[in-house]
Amino acid sequence: MTKSPVSVEGGGLVPPFEDINLFSSDAALQEALTREGGGHAQKSLVAFGLVCGSADVMERARTAEDYPPRLRIFDAQGRRIDRVEHHPAYHELLEMSCGERLQCEVWAEGGDTASAQGRQVARAAGLYLASQVNVGHCLPLCMTHAAAPTIAMQPELAPWLSKLVSHGYDARAAALVDKRAVLIGVSNQEKNAGADRSATVTRAEPAGEPDGRRYILNGHKWFLSAPMSDAFLMLAQAPGGLSCFLVPRFRDDGEANGIHLQRLKDTLGVRASACAEVELIESDGWLIGEEGEGETVLSETQMQLRLDLSVVSAGAMRRALAQAIHHAENRVVSGKLLIEHPLMSQVLADLALDVEAALALALRLARSFDRAEDSRAAAWRRLMTPVTKYWVCKIAPAILAETIECVGGNAYVEELPLARIYRDVVALSLWEGTGNELALEVLHILQREPEAAEIVMEELGKAVGDDAYLEAAHARIAAILCEPRRLDLRARSLVEGLAVLAAGTILRAHTPAAVSDGFIATRMGSVTRQTYGQELDWADTAAILRRASPTS
Repeated sequence: MTKSPVSVEGGGLVPPFEDINLFSSDAALQEALTREGGGHAQKSLVAFGLVCGSADVMERARTAEDYPPRLRIFDAQGRRIDRVEHHPAYHELLEMSCGERLQCEVWAEGGDTASAQGRQVARAAGLYLASQVNVGHCLPLCMTHAAAPTIAMQPELAPWLSKLVSHGYDARAAALVDKRAVLIGVSNQEKNAGADRSATVTRAEPAGEPDGRRYILNGHKWFLSAPMSDAFLMLAQAPGGLSCFLVPRFRDDGEANGIHLQRLKDTLGVRASACAEVELIESDGWLIGEEGEGETVLSETQMQLRLDLSVVSAGAMRRALAQAIHHAENRVVSGKLLIEHPLMSQVLADLALDVEAALALALRLARSFDRAEDSRAAAWRRLMTPVTKYWVCKIAPAILAETIECVGGNAYVEELPLARIYRDVVALSLWEGTGNELALEVLHILQREPEAAEIVMEELGKAVGDDAYLEAAHARIAAILCEPRRLDLRARSLVEGLAVLAAGTILRAHTPAAVSDGFIATRMGSVTRQTYGQELDWADTAAILRRASPTS
């Protein structure tokens, strides 16, 4: 039900968007959670949604952004401490989300079989809510979650894994033995290498111990996200080639490891969470897997991160859309609510279609992670992870820009979160694969694992039913796949086509006709669109907005 606006003819004040249950007010999220196998978590997500939407937590998110982290390299006596200081509000956000176990729930032992099967989906739904509070605090959660399967590969690192899956958050700068719980970072980019990991120049030499697992690392990392983490997964050149290491922030004796923070990056977005440039000087690192297997060892971490970045981007879009709809439901312009003006309702409804499609794709991908032992789910996971990450993260900046326009000048001011979210989603698009990197990876999958594409195309072919738009879209993708000599030039068309087709089939099968028909006709029709708010004059925009409204 729409709140009574506090407004007068031609203007007025819109009530704050706060104290709203972000889960209970999101019909699309509730339905996606249940259909993808995470329904067992509904009760806990209702409680978490209430916390995330509270005025108190939203104020903490604003404060964490207003007081960004600071670097302290030395203490008062000149001793090197390499410490990043965050405002207490940032730690409170991490305590909130770690309390929900978003950094470790999937890997925790126990629970019934049904719960275990739906853990990735349930956790993704929780991360979707947390990202609507603040994207920056989600990044340590994502990296820690993603690092777990890589750390689990090495039995000697079991003490790290046991602290990783511990309940709660421990912000203290201390050695592993003194910590209740830990966060893990991932740092691989070097200034001379960028995304080309084979060009890594950081060196790792065996320490000469009997077990052969401890190495000494020397080098430089251009980006170290969340440098207050307790350890980091890093790639370095060992004698046998590019290898993966766990590099703790503190040695076992409590002394700082040789991770020297050079500076904090002055980044466009994600300002609440620090990103540092570091020099590794005689740093202890523990080899995971074998020498020369670094990229293979890290592949599962990369897959998990790409799933998370899709979820966080989708959550950020949902937060922006909810803010814009709330504004339109409470703002009076020319004698009626802004949302009652056809042009505005068409724009908002158009945005809502992509936001729900992004959520549908992200949770469908999470389900494939839950069921990876099934060959068809494994094929979806392999091919659709880069596809989903590409499309969801690509559309996010455009959606944020449009929501800012819907709200107007106030959205350009830092008091509302839209400017901050706009900056954040640009960073998510860059992290763990830019558009071209993801498109090229899809081509590599087609070459190395053609059976994955065959399974996905077969599944999508069955899902199109008798819908002419979906049939035509499926045929276009099949035609691209039949011309391998042109794939390099058409890789982006292929990836975007797969994402939109997959989203369309999910919406067609599971959402009201107003949503599915609107998405399919406008995203797969013959009309070329470059901005939102077009070609929906025939659609039931009121029904779409009722579904998307946070106050319905």
